[in-house]
Amino acid sequence: MTTSDRKIEHLLLCVEKDVEAHKTHLGLRASGFDDIYLVHNCLPEIDKKALDLEIEFLGKKLRSPLLIASMTGGHPDTKAVNSMLAGAAEELGIGIGVGSQRAAIEDPELEDSFRIVRDKAPHAFIYGNVGAAQLNEFGIEGLERAVEMIGADAMAIHLNFLQEAIQPEGNIDAKGCLAAIKKICNELSVPVIVKETGAGISHSQAVAICDAGAAAIDVGGLGGTSWAGVETYRAQKRGDLLSYHVGKQFWNWGIPTAASIVESYITIPIVATGGIRSGIDVAKSIAIGASLCGMALPLVAPALKGQKDVVEKLTLIIEELRAAMFLCGCRTVEEISKVSVVITGNTKEYLDQRGFDTAKFARRR
Repeated sequence: MTTSDRKIEHLLLCVEKDVEAHKTHLGLRASGFDDIYLVHNCLPEIDKKALDLEIEFLGKKLRSPLLIASMTGGHPDTKAVNSMLAGAAEELGIGIGVGSQRAAIEDPELEDSFRIVRDKAPHAFIYGNVGAAQLNEFGIEGLERAVEMIGADAMAIHLNFLQEAIQPEGNIDAKGCLAAIKKICNELSVPVIVKETGAGISHSQAVAICDAGAAAIDVGGLGGTSWAGVETYRAQKRGDLLSYHVGKQFWNWGIPTAASIVESYITIPIVATGGIRSGIDVAKSIAIGASLCGMALPLVAPALKGQKDVVEKLTLIIEELRAAMFLCGCRTVEEISKVSVVITGNTKEYLDQRGFDTAKFARRR
């Protein structure tokens, strides 16, 4: 199967099947956000109509702290989806990332499914996307092609070794990735975001990524789309019992998104992805260390209907964020990072055992 064929198969499975991380035995989301409580401010002393959601990320202003996270491209049938997503990003003044550009680097005829994003969003913050496993193969030339392809403001290098480990055609040679990332960070013409794709980033890897020169980290934690789950469905379709078994076992593998945000908080911006499902999740993410949040799976079905549906879904998220800000007494996004937060349950236990002081969030005033 070609890279292009896999791209459309992945997209369709995300629409047709339940590919999200499974909930815990207590019925809580795997992302950990159900363990996070923002302390209510009964005297906010602010005007909800005057809230400022604007942020700056990697030199570009966004009207809200949201990205349409890397999703698709690389097959002719994905062009319409990217068009709807990009149109929504432009309309709302938020950012957008494209799916892996590997297919288009291998076959220039597929570039149009990615170029449409810049065509439809001429003013938006747009970031490209290439896998860490392909860096040595494509080199700086290949990545500059990916940048030019969409007029990218930044380039994401994705780490998807969980998916690669289950995929029969996966690239499972992870040697030299950090050195390759460092080389790209030093030489590429745009800032680099290093992103996980559903298994999270721990503190020591976050430090290594920062030291390599990355401009931002996307934690891509456990809690949203399970790419082990997607590969499980693919294996089931082709009767591959070995991959099917391994995929099921690793469906919920990884660091929950909430914990990964705390783990990854260093000195560079953090993008929280992996199970962001509401504006309250956005507020919680920023309160524990994220700079902004990205969403992918909840926007797939709306994108198949049209730009209006994507805008409506994102507008709902933004309005939920406004309400959360108001009820915490936050005039700006920056102020969310200073609100009192109580961390409970599995997330507290996880972080406590990892050596993080969860009580410090509750001690804020």
